[in-house]
Amino acid sequence: MMVPVLLFLLLPVAILSLPASKFQPTDCEDVYSNGSKQSGVYTIFPAGQPPVQAYCDMGCEEDDDEGGWTVIQRRMDGSVNFYRPWEQYKNGFGNVSGEYWLGLENILLLTWEKKYELKVDMEDFEGGKVHAQYSSFSVDPESEGYKLHVSGYIDGGAGDSMAYHDGSKFSTFDKDQDSSSSNCAKSYLGGFWHNNCHVANPNGLYQWGDSTSATGVNWKTWRGYEYSLKAIVMKIRPLSTLPTGPEA
Repeated sequence: MMVPVLLFLLLPVAILSLPASKFQPTDCEDVYSNGSKQSGVYTIFPAGQPPVQAYCDMGCEEDDDEGGWTVIQRRMDGSVNFYRPWEQYKNGFGNVSGEYWLGLENILLLTWEKKYELKVDMEDFEGGKVHAQYSSFSVDPESEGYKLHVSGYIDGGAGDSMAYHDGSKFSTFDKDQDSSSSNCAKSYLGGFWHNNCHVANPNGLYQWGDSTSATGVNWKTWRGYEYSLKAIVMKIRPLSTLPTGPEA
């Protein structure tokens, strides 16, 4: 009689484990909602497409910042070269646990299905930390140049350096889609949604503080063109995670 009892005890465990194995989070908010509260590298499935690794920022109680942020870009130590061609910006590159770019196609797939907000965290070499937040962020398909749509600025001390880039197509040194007569990505050493050319240059040359001719990791409305930031992180989260109701 012992064998049937053991089988009865083990069977529910096997059944309950099946849904977890089929869980395919679209983004880091799905990962967060499923119970994972620790920041780190997770596998996500943007729009149900093949898996991709992304860094998930699960928030910080000290900053009263809830988690669920999918990091799409991060600079922190100059370990990764961001002066890259179009195909690499399209598909993504770098070290997901360190400096990396998630990829324009992955960003498209994420923002195509849901409405996202954007938060840009920044730090200088003197210990200053600020951010800029936007209530709406999306990009168009590659056929439209991965055109940027960003609006709804919320002040976090950094100033608004993204509004100037709204409506711009993405440019790299080998695919010039900016509104300047020159190639902004080539002139300022990094691919971005350049206009004529930039007010924000998150993918510029990492220069450890002193920026030369606006080629550094710049956010003009905070530290200007002549200062290259220590760290900058661009991260997105579905608007559905925001509080709703009269007290929101």
